[in-house]
Amino acid sequence: MKNSALISKTLKSQQGLTLTEILISLTIIGFIATFIGGKIFEQLHEGRVEASKIQMQNLAARLKEFRRHCGRYPTTDQGLDALVEKPTGGTECKRYSPGGYIEEGKVPLDPWGNPYDYVSDGSNFNIISHGQDGLQGGEDKDADIYLFPPEENGMTPGGE
Repeated sequence: MKNSALISKTLKSQQGLTLTEILISLTIIGFIATFIGGKIFEQLHEGRVEASKIQMQNLAARLKEFRRHCGRYPTTDQGLDALVEKPTGGTECKRYSPGGYIEEGKVPLDPWGNPYDYVSDGSNFNIISHGQDGLQGGEDKDADIYLFPPEENGMTPGGE
């Protein structure tokens, strides 16, 4: 009996949190989660930009190999698909590698799931990812990502 009276007295003397205290706590937790979530998404975007640059450098290495065998880069019309299948239009490449120049047999998509844009006049080239929005142009996270800055070789989509 003595124990149950003590437990009952203890339970009655404990106070819970008020609604205001709970709401303030939830608001603070929400602000912290928003800050942390924003940083995570920012790092995710930066990682995708870096991944696209690495993929474009790998494609550039394959294009240089194509040039060693064919004496020129694929034209804009032939595109990056020329690294997978022997181009049929334009100057014939007599030393085209039988298996193509990409082991997987298909041109990779950029980290956002869009095809890379390729421009070339046969002697210069550029590879472009149109970023998060997949559209030409854009700013901030939607900005285009170029293998070579456009002012370096003048190769931009539609501006050959």
